[in-house]
Amino acid sequence: MSASPQVASVQSEAQRRGRIDLAACHRLAAHFGFNEGIDNHMTMLVPGFTDRFYLAPFGLLWSEVRASALLEVDFTGRLLAGHGLVEDTALYIHASAHRLGSQPRCVLHTHMPYATALGMLADPRLETASQSAIGFHGDIAYVDYNGLALDFAEGERLARALGGKSVGMLRNHGVLVTGDSVAQAFERLYFLERACHVQVLALATGRPLGVLPEPVVRATLAQFAGCGSVGGQDRAQLHFEALKRMLDRQLADYAS
Repeated sequence: MSASPQVASVQSEAQRRGRIDLAACHRLAAHFGFNEGIDNHMTMLVPGFTDRFYLAPFGLLWSEVRASALLEVDFTGRLLAGHGLVEDTALYIHASAHRLGSQPRCVLHTHMPYATALGMLADPRLETASQSAIGFHGDIAYVDYNGLALDFAEGERLARALGGKSVGMLRNHGVLVTGDSVAQAFERLYFLERACHVQVLALATGRPLGVLPEPVVRATLAQFAGCGSVGGQDRAQLHFEALKRMLDRQLADYAS
């Protein structure tokens, strides 16, 4: 039996908003310098489905991505809607990440510079030496490099290596960040790069990091857990909406 017109209308609106949010995510990543040419990928599950995702067609710069350009792709790589190329590593990494584990709604893969630089070190750990870094304590999986993800086996290896964590530091490669929404995933991506940036800057002084004691880290994590909303509104969503307003003033075509 087909969905009622009212249900179909609600689903259609959720899909429209999802497309806009994912297009905004691409534009914001380009704005902050998280992009690398036409490579890397950002996806979200199509609202109302658990077996297909939105993906920008390969060949676009992230600064060119529009909501209407996004493809719908199923977990086998079949193109369900839209026109454009589905890049191999995008399929194998993102289909696997969406399908396995906690089945996140949004999966972001970038080679953003400071997180990638940290992942190149012999010891790639993000140390709890800054407030932003504390927010990732216990939530990062460090994944060894094994070449390009050119089959499902490698994509599944990366997805399983997350082990329920929201961040994968792909050593000698980049990062994989997941979330239950585009806003949540972008919030993690943004603050991960900020935390890695200040750690790389601090290491560049040649002086030792002042890693915080574990009791302070645990107490601060509890504080973070208790202030995820402000006035009943989700902090990550408020941040994302503010960033979208910036795009609306400067690059409003992302929503078209």
